[in-house]
Amino acid sequence: MSVTATRFAGTRSVLVELSDLDSVLALDALLEASPLPGQLDVLAAASTVFIKADSWASARKIAAAIPALELGTAPENAGSLVTVDVHYDGEDLAEVAKLTDLSIESVINAHTSQTWRAAFGGFAPGFAYLLGENSSLNVPRRDTPRKVVPSGAVALAGDYSAVYPRQSPGGWQLIGHTDAVLWDLERENPALIRPQDRVQFTASHTSLRLSSRTAAAPAHAAPKAAAGQLEILDPGLQSLIQDLGRPGLGNLGVSAAGAADTSSARAANRLVGNAAEAAVIENLLGSLVLRARGDAVLSVTGAHAQLLITPVEEDDFHEEERAPQMNTPFALLDGETLTLLPSGSGLRSYLGVRGGIDVDPVLGSRSTDSMSGIGPAPLAPGTLLPVGTVTGSHVVGNPEPSTLPVPDAHGIYTLRISKGPREDWFGEAGLRQLTGQTWSVSAESNRVGVRLALPGDSSPLTRIRTGELSSEGVAVGALQVPPSGLPVLFLADHPVTGGYPVIAGVIAEDLPAAAQLPPGTQLRFELVDPLTHNPHAPRAAGAPSHEGNTP
Repeated sequence: MSVTATRFAGTRSVLVELSDLDSVLALDALLEASPLPGQLDVLAAASTVFIKADSWASARKIAAAIPALELGTAPENAGSLVTVDVHYDGEDLAEVAKLTDLSIESVINAHTSQTWRAAFGGFAPGFAYLLGENSSLNVPRRDTPRKVVPSGAVALAGDYSAVYPRQSPGGWQLIGHTDAVLWDLERENPALIRPQDRVQFTASHTSLRLSSRTAAAPAHAAPKAAAGQLEILDPGLQSLIQDLGRPGLGNLGVSAAGAADTSSARAANRLVGNAAEAAVIENLLGSLVLRARGDAVLSVTGAHAQLLITPVEEDDFHEEERAPQMNTPFALLDGETLTLLPSGSGLRSYLGVRGGIDVDPVLGSRSTDSMSGIGPAPLAPGTLLPVGTVTGSHVVGNPEPSTLPVPDAHGIYTLRISKGPREDWFGEAGLRQLTGQTWSVSAESNRVGVRLALPGDSSPLTRIRTGELSSEGVAVGALQVPPSGLPVLFLADHPVTGGYPVIAGVIAEDLPAAAQLPPGTQLRFELVDPLTHNPHAPRAAGAPSHEGNTP
């Protein structure tokens, strides 16, 4: 058992390749028991361990420390024994019997007669890759993945079994279903099956009823005692509650989420005197209308918007409308209405309120994860947002310059990248192609990722290796390349694991800029060496204007 390679994945993550699954589990257990300095999250996979760090300096130290660690062996029976009742009626049960040269009854017996070990998590919150005691049920994934796999579906792929915790796309072979709730935020431990747990499947002969419980916690729950409230009149295209996210839960399949543009979110809080981690409103395309219930101090940063305050109409007089400036703190008095109208560049605006948005945290964060449904629900007309009470002496800030990226003279934006961890799937020619041509932002982009398209005479990337890559941890900013050859740039709500090779990653300082590029934007990638890169050095035309104040 040994470490075979250590690769950087972006500028704040390390991907460790190991010789076998036992080594993976041993390193995962070691890092869980004795975290390395700067370690934020650890995600085990079939043949790799992915480590997120709090900085580039910590990532380098972690990479240097890994080869010297004494792995030992993972503790046996470290988790709990979980029993899952299954109704074996899956659509692919007959196909699995055919692929394994077994009868349907023998497939069921093989599934229930062995104890499955939760080797690692990923894909979705509550999804665990369960490794069996033998390979009698080793079957390939379906040639064509299903667009919808129901919640509770019990499935097989390779040497693994799993239960889908929620409705989602999937390519595993379905052999049955269970009414067990795999993910429940009302439990102390939301995941029914956690890494290192042992699972015993049993055949149920009763009629099962699937749970329809949702993970989202509505932002307009019963109002709590607060310093005031913000009433949402029109949320625009999309308005979400965001903070700096919930790192450290990757082994349960939970993405960090948080503000897509952390520079703008931090600036919105700084302007109103909040701590950096206070919750703000993230609004798509600067289109939002809200009313103050109680006096408030606000700020709006990020995507350019025209701000208009409509005063309360009184019988005796009518005050004039006001137009506060962006990136500047301003007062919104009780009963006044603030309207945001899109007026320029950028994709996401951030509204901060002194005291912060005081909705209930979920798993330690108030952020909305659009992919998993964890956190407050998207804002809707009538939503009442409690404003937190200000404690201590936090000073309201002075006006600040915009943090939005600036294009070059041709309207093209530049994002800096570092290569890897899977650039060897494309070779030097692939990297030259990635950085040597112009890409455009597809309209299919969202908080999960920026999907790239091909303008003009640009062409898709081509692999120089055959076969498939086992799923492994991925970082925010990763440029993952599916078979189409069109990269996807992962943003805040990206899945914690991916099965396509990552050719490069956007450096941490430029991630806020990536989140502000609207559909149709043209961009280029500039390759930098993290070992020699200085994030505060002068930038070329078209480079982002952020000054590295990302988390």
